[in-house]
Amino acid sequence: MQQEFRDKKLRGERITALTAYDYPTARLLDESGIDLILVGDSVGMVVLGYEDTTQVTLAEMVHHTRAAARGVKSALLVADLPIHTYDDPTQAVSSARALVEAGAQAVKLEGGVSHLPQIEAIIAEDIPVMGHIGMLPQSVREEGGYKVKGRTQAEAEALVRDGLAVEKAGVFSIVLEIVNPEAARQITSALTIPTIGIGSGVQCDGQILVTHDLIGLFPWFTPKFVSPEARVAEEIRKAVQIFIGRTKAGE
Repeated sequence: MQQEFRDKKLRGERITALTAYDYPTARLLDESGIDLILVGDSVGMVVLGYEDTTQVTLAEMVHHTRAAARGVKSALLVADLPIHTYDDPTQAVSSARALVEAGAQAVKLEGGVSHLPQIEAIIAEDIPVMGHIGMLPQSVREEGGYKVKGRTQAEAEALVRDGLAVEKAGVFSIVLEIVNPEAARQITSALTIPTIGIGSGVQCDGQILVTHDLIGLFPWFTPKFVSPEARVAEEIRKAVQIFIGRTKAGE
């Protein structure tokens, strides 16, 4: 797997990734030819109605991973380790195994140098790991919001160090979330594994979005960096209103 993703980077082949939390969405993405499907802890906000990802449990991630896995035949299925399920290496391995048993082919966790022991422990159990640096949603409460990372050269260099460290630990790719585009370019250039950006500019080796943002299925909030390609929420409202009208009219 690691070599396959590195080969894509060497060929200049962009990697496409989207989120899914249920069977029909995962199947539709898979049938459409997406490279990677992430069962993200973003499920907390766009499906479960939580304020952020910090309330998502491992049991919830297992449940949604199992559902998504039933719809995937070709794409690589990756599942997020939710907050406080990888505080130490032993816990990280146990949590990763639970997601793999639910159908995930790899797991993703947030953090760079600070989480090398967890990454190394999971990989030692032959479970592939996807890294995640930049803005870390599980730390949003401590940081007071979703802020762009890598604005200064010192911050960019720190992110490069994080990226190099997790690459050396064995991750097969790394998500760069809301990273200043120039910093994202530097990280992408420094690594031999692909970077997959979200709100981090076009010079990453691939892009990932929350599917609900892409298709306009969560109309109450859309990230600034997203331009929805569809308006599914509007279509749902329209269909429901037609149904209500026909039913009340006795049709």
